[in-house]
Amino acid sequence: MVYSLTSDAFVNVLKRLVGHRGRVTDIYCDNARTFVGANRLLEENRQKFNDMHNSSGLLVFCADNRITFHFNPARSPHFGGLWEASVKTFKYHLYRVMKDTLLNIDDFNTLIIQIEGVMNSRPLTPLSSDPADVIALTPGHLIIGEPVHSLPEPNICDIPINRLDSFQKMQQRLQHFWRAWSRDYVAQLQDRKKWPVVHPDIDVGTLVVLKEDNAPPMRWNLGRIAQVFPSKDGHVRVVQVRTAHGTYRRAITEVCPLPIERDDRDAHPSSSPSPPTIH
Repeated sequence: MVYSLTSDAFVNVLKRLVGHRGRVTDIYCDNARTFVGANRLLEENRQKFNDMHNSSGLLVFCADNRITFHFNPARSPHFGGLWEASVKTFKYHLYRVMKDTLLNIDDFNTLIIQIEGVMNSRPLTPLSSDPADVIALTPGHLIIGEPVHSLPEPNICDIPINRLDSFQKMQQRLQHFWRAWSRDYVAQLQDRKKWPVVHPDIDVGTLVVLKEDNAPPMRWNLGRIAQVFPSKDGHVRVVQVRTAHGTYRRAITEVCPLPIERDDRDAHPSSSPSPPTIH
């Protein structure tokens, strides 16, 4: 949480980030005045620090650990599409779940950090090729070395807000965010606007996310494809999925291959192409 749009406020946030996540070497951002001013302030502080200490070893250490800002061209936010997409998703759902809810600074800061955990819990690609392994790599693995978890909370999504206290309001907003964002994320994995080319059918052993309406925050129902059932035209439309809780038969519209694994399969299709039928 940033309390103002000044360079000093951004530097304070950066200090909290380093203390929380570790050393930062590169920051990619747009050309806003706040970031430009922070870069100038950090550069001045580093230069003053170097002037105070003439040790060559210390100078080399500071040079190696300096923070490099990578600025996009002015008025060109689309240059940062990779991270701006996540920012846009966060804003889109946060505005809609917050509505007129009033939270104090402590509750709102807690809500923001919990939403961060929700977004960093999304599955990206399988951790191994073992067909019995249903664990996926998440952004949490890259940040803290393990998946991000949440404390168990009762489902209060449908309770009227006038019956909730301040803490419960925060939890309800988090559950609303999880419900809206997780559905949006799964829908993105099944983007089927137009298929100008035939994509390869889902294979046995593929790690998938199963659609589930009432899952608690940060609980993704993952499974491996155990069996496929081709239709008369040879394409797979029904699969059998093995999860940690049992085996289920689902239509392919109810399962979603993970994004990185799906992209790899699209980039390297099998040598025996499927019949040219759009399905």
